[in-house]
Amino acid sequence: MKKIVYSLLLVSGLLIASCNDGTSSKGNTVITGNVEGLNQGKLYLYQMQDTTLVAVDSLIVNGGNANFKFALDIESPEMLYLTLDRGHTVSQDNQLGFFAEPGQINIETNLKKFYAQAKVTGSTNQPIYEEYLKVRGSVIDKQNGLIVEMFNARKENNQHALDSLVNLDKRLNNRKYLNSINFAINHKNSDVAPFIALTDLYDANIKYLDTIYNSLDSNIANQKYGKQLKEFIAERKEMTTVQE
Repeated sequence: MKKIVYSLLLVSGLLIASCNDGTSSKGNTVITGNVEGLNQGKLYLYQMQDTTLVAVDSLIVNGGNANFKFALDIESPEMLYLTLDRGHTVSQDNQLGFFAEPGQINIETNLKKFYAQAKVTGSTNQPIYEEYLKVRGSVIDKQNGLIVEMFNARKENNQHALDSLVNLDKRLNNRKYLNSINFAINHKNSDVAPFIALTDLYDANIKYLDTIYNSLDSNIANQKYGKQLKEFIAERKEMTTVQE
C-alpha cells in the first residue's frame, strides 16, 4: 500500500536537496521572516513531495542578517518545514512545521528557541493547528510523566503499581485518539482536519477516518489533504479486503 503519512521529524534518509540557494522569487506563496540572534547558518525550506521531504529552497545566513524570503507555488494549504542548520552547534530545536497557504506568510523566531517561540502569521490554518497541538500536548505531557513513574515501579519491583500505570497510559492513549478525532470533526472547514487524520490517525479504525472524511466541507475534501485522505482510506479498505 502506498503510504500517505507525514512525519513531523525530518529523517535524513528521506531528505532530497534541490535547493535554489534563496534565488526563488516567484510563486503564489511568499514566506518571509527573521531568526533573531542567528549570525551564521543556513535555512532550508522543505516540502513534502509524494512521500519524500524535499528541500525546495535554502538561504545562507552570514554576518548577522537573518532576514529570509522564500517563494513557491502551492495549490492549496499545506504543511511546510523551515529548518535551521546551525553548523557546528548541536541542537534538537532546528525544525519548524507550519501551515502555509497562497499569500503572504511571516515567521518571526529566534536562535535559542527556534520552534518553541516561533510566531507564524498570515495563515488561517496555523492558529487552528497550534490549538490542536496544545490539546494533544496536554495528554502527551501526562504520558511522558508516566514513563518516570513506570521506571521507578519496575525498579522497585512493584507490579501492582506498574499494572495501574500501564492501564492509565492506555486510557491516556485512547483519550489522545479521541481528542484528535473530535478535533478533526469539529474543524471540518479547515485543512488541518484531514492533515490530522493523515499524521496522527493513520492507524485508527477505518470507520473513524471515514467519519472525518465524510464530515469535511466540500472545498476541503477537494484540496490536497482531503484528496490524500480519500485515497488513503480507499487503500486501507482495499488492504483489509485482501487480508480477509
